[in-house]
Amino acid sequence: MARLLSNFRTTFLLSILLAGVMIFAFGRIAPGGFDLGFAQAVLRWVHVVAGILWIGLLYYFNFVQIRVMPSIPAELKPAVSKHIAPEALFWFRWSALVTVLAGLAVMFTRGHAYAMEVLSFGLAGGLNAGDQQFTLMGIGVWLAIVMFLNVWGLIWPNQKRALGIVVVDDDKKAKAARVAMLGSRTNLLLSLPMLTAMAMYQTLFG
Repeated sequence: MARLLSNFRTTFLLSILLAGVMIFAFGRIAPGGFDLGFAQAVLRWVHVVAGILWIGLLYYFNFVQIRVMPSIPAELKPAVSKHIAPEALFWFRWSALVTVLAGLAVMFTRGHAYAMEVLSFGLAGGLNAGDQQFTLMGIGVWLAIVMFLNVWGLIWPNQKRALGIVVVDDDKKAKAARVAMLGSRTNLLLSLPMLTAMAMYQTLFG
């Protein structure tokens, strides 16, 4: 067992396999079997798993890396900037993409009218026109989309310069590091309202 757990890839693949067995078991006992509702449940599972990785890394950057980096001795900083940060940013940006795509897929499997109500903050008029539950859920969805665009359009391009993946002069590198930090802090700011919308809506309205 220790040998298995010592290998990250093996451990993670086994976890996915075990989850797949459980997902299949849920499909067998689901009221509609392996129907659209089951597909929605699978997409929601993907959305949640990717979202945990995305927001978890966002919190790692803000709670740990950004705060601690100034106190790390200069000779040790390359260990973070050359090895840890690029790997974390890889999982960070791709989990953001998967989270948003899976979330949108869940939304549209609930029906076009539902999706339009959420995206229009309840103003589309397809279901219960002006219903405040769609307004609140719409806020959460659009916050997530803004955060995703922030990851790919602001944080990642500037992090590439700050970490030396894209070579620039020292002034541009320092500016890029600050812009990336502010972008990350913006996502931290938006994360709790976004998660509140998702969790409260799903719990209260399903």
